[in-house]
Amino acid sequence: MNTSFGESLRGVLAGPHVRRIIALRVVRICALVIMTGAIAACATTRLAYNQAHNATYWWLDSHVDFNNGQSIPVRGDINAFFQWHRTSELPLYAGLLQRWQALAAQDITAAQVCAEFDVIRERLDRAAEAGVQPMARLALQLDAAQLEHLRSRQARSNEEFEEDFMQASAEARIEKRLERAISRSERLYGPLNDGQKELVRNSIRVSPFDPQRTQAERLRRQADLLQTVKDAQAAPDTAVERVRSHIARLGQSPTPGYRTYSQELVRQGCAQFAQLHNTTTPGQRANAVRVLKDYEDDLRVLSAQR
Repeated sequence: MNTSFGESLRGVLAGPHVRRIIALRVVRICALVIMTGAIAACATTRLAYNQAHNATYWWLDSHVDFNNGQSIPVRGDINAFFQWHRTSELPLYAGLLQRWQALAAQDITAAQVCAEFDVIRERLDRAAEAGVQPMARLALQLDAAQLEHLRSRQARSNEEFEEDFMQASAEARIEKRLERAISRSERLYGPLNDGQKELVRNSIRVSPFDPQRTQAERLRRQADLLQTVKDAQAAPDTAVERVRSHIARLGQSPTPGYRTYSQELVRQGCAQFAQLHNTTTPGQRANAVRVLKDYEDDLRVLSAQR
């Protein structure tokens, strides 16, 4: 988890899943397009989802630099994934959004937030499973130059993480996270008052988020990904299971103590989100209901498109 899970609705819905690396990137982009806190006009949301297959391709290409022979089959796999997701998963997400409208109109508990988080995690796990076979096919096609390209992209990502979360002073990092958290929350609720902003600040201050520990886990996952590709290429018949096992290790780290740390982030985030929500005014809750309803309508329109 890159930041405190409960900094915003986006943290609740997508935060833990941005940990996915290449094997889950198709899922990640899909989840972010639909469930991100970046509230926009309905037409923009629909356009973003309708272009998600292209965004996914270009993200993958930026990491492994596809050759001409790989581009067409990779695009075919991505298109097939999104067609499945549009018809099978979007109606379920729309149903969740409908339920969240009722929750948004009332006080909620941390346990309720975590229960909804678990539902989202189950949906993304299902989508991840749908991506296993195409990711295994891709792993078998990557050559040495492409793996080196991936290492270089990982290194840039690590530098960016360090700049965002490790190099600045502790207070500067808090301020940066606060700015993002407030921005995301206001896209759901509308403007926060001073007391709510201070509540968010205090929640960030006591968050168990540890950038050093998180960075160490990111490095482990990156090495795991590279080793998974090498092992798959050494034994092609095992590629699917190796990719599936890699995905499992993204969700359940073998690093001693990391699972406990991750669970604590989730628990604290659920409590943080519920605490902020329970301070919202009737007007802010009405705004949240409208936002969620707009997303529900968008997903129903998108799921009906072919």
